[in-house]
Amino acid sequence: MRRAENEPVVVQRDVRAVIVPAGVEVKLRTGSVGYITQSLGGSFTVYVEGNLFRIAGEDGDAIGKEPLPRPQLPPGATDEDVSRLVWDQLRTCFDPEIPINVVDLGLVYECKISANDEGTRDVDVKMTLTAPGCGMGEVLVADVREKLEIIPTVRKAIVDLVFDPPWNQSMMSEAARLQTGMM
Repeated sequence: MRRAENEPVVVQRDVRAVIVPAGVEVKLRTGSVGYITQSLGGSFTVYVEGNLFRIAGEDGDAIGKEPLPRPQLPPGATDEDVSRLVWDQLRTCFDPEIPINVVDLGLVYECKISANDEGTRDVDVKMTLTAPGCGMGEVLVADVREKLEIIPTVRKAIVDLVFDPPWNQSMMSEAARLQTGMM
């Protein structure tokens, strides 16, 4: 998980992308030229023709990038192992405009893991956005859900977007406030 800034790219095949911050899905065409402005958590934010676009990690090959490896649990994993991996996965979810993960931004209000009879688990997350009208909200929710549902033994992840209490900068981790200069 590295952060790339202004790394030039050429789109090698037509690829689905989401306009940032509008949240509208579009197609970037083969041959489009731009720059990677952020490469965190497996997805890519690229600047092409005056606009920012988010490309999902699974489509990274369209800009010459490899997807992140799938998360793994040790044999005989405990509930604590699963909980740690859930939080690790949440830390791979980034706002396409802010190079800080959703946990350190203070966007995750609650995360509950429930065991099921057949040895699987469900994960319930309540999270918010830095701005209620952000067009990227559903994209971020889908990213969280998908990254939790690829964890071995997780049957289902339910991610609810909530706005009470409203997010504010004091919810950020100290490291995130330092990184953004919001101390």
